[in-house]
Amino acid sequence: MLRFLFGRLMQSVLLLALVSVIGFSVLHLAPGGPLSQFVATPGMTAAELERISTQMGLNRPLPLQYLDWVGKMLMGDWGRSYRDSTPVLEVVSSHLAATVLLMVSATLIAVVLGCWIGVRSAVRQYSVFDYVTTVIAMIALSIPTFWFGLVGIYVFSLKLGWLPPGNMYTVGDESFLGYAKHLIMPSLVLALVHLAVWSRYMRTATLEVLSQDYVRTARAKGMSHRRVIIRHVLRNAMLPMIALAGLELPTLLSGALVTETVFTWPGMGRLFLDSLSYKDYPVIMGLLMFSAILVIVANLIADILIAVADPRIRYA
Repeated sequence: MLRFLFGRLMQSVLLLALVSVIGFSVLHLAPGGPLSQFVATPGMTAAELERISTQMGLNRPLPLQYLDWVGKMLMGDWGRSYRDSTPVLEVVSSHLAATVLLMVSATLIAVVLGCWIGVRSAVRQYSVFDYVTTVIAMIALSIPTFWFGLVGIYVFSLKLGWLPPGNMYTVGDESFLGYAKHLIMPSLVLALVHLAVWSRYMRTATLEVLSQDYVRTARAKGMSHRRVIIRHVLRNAMLPMIALAGLELPTLLSGALVTETVFTWPGMGRLFLDSLSYKDYPVIMGLLMFSAILVIVANLIADILIAVADPRIRYA
């Protein structure tokens, strides 16, 4: 296990370094580069542009700029926003809570309902319930997230008036109920696609476990159907779901970006799009690295949990 952990940590460090190199290079080699936001400023002269470039260290070779950025980042200085000179970590952390709240809510909905639907579909294979949930899952996987969001706003906000169309809270009403009402629609929209994925994977895993000899043996001994499902089937079918949780995190982050944009949710996804429009490269790199760290750590934790949960797994 220790060898496995060390190997995975080394892979994670190398992957993180690769992400930082590619991200830094793409942003700085884009047309105009970090100075593009100053070029359109009225009255900006070539001499003034050169002075700003020297001040920001952008006139140096790109490898030196990268090494300088990495050194400062490792020391906790992720740079400052071009918009208001606020430290990048402060900017990201101010939007982190909103994204975590949205992602945790959507994940809970997707996992709980997805696992229940998947197990029920497998136990009642080829039933009406199985066919209906399969069709709904395929539809949910085929339609973009933003479309569900726009339809939800049109139906539940404009037509029925049940839920607010966006934002995290209503000005003047910052109660728990106010936050909950604003959270319902974004979390359901974000959870919809992941619910379809979890239900399909859970169905497949449950069907595989149901065909095992130990399940047939438990039934032959007279164990009740409910006890067989909970004690033998569900526990073993959940093992692949741990790996799926780590793999789904990047998709969840990308879905959060779209969902936050549609519902004007003040999270990291909305911050990323705003930073792109303002060409705020330090914040963009900060969000990129923060997301990469989050995904890598989540996958590492998933690998460890699988190894702990399943004693049959041995890592060389």
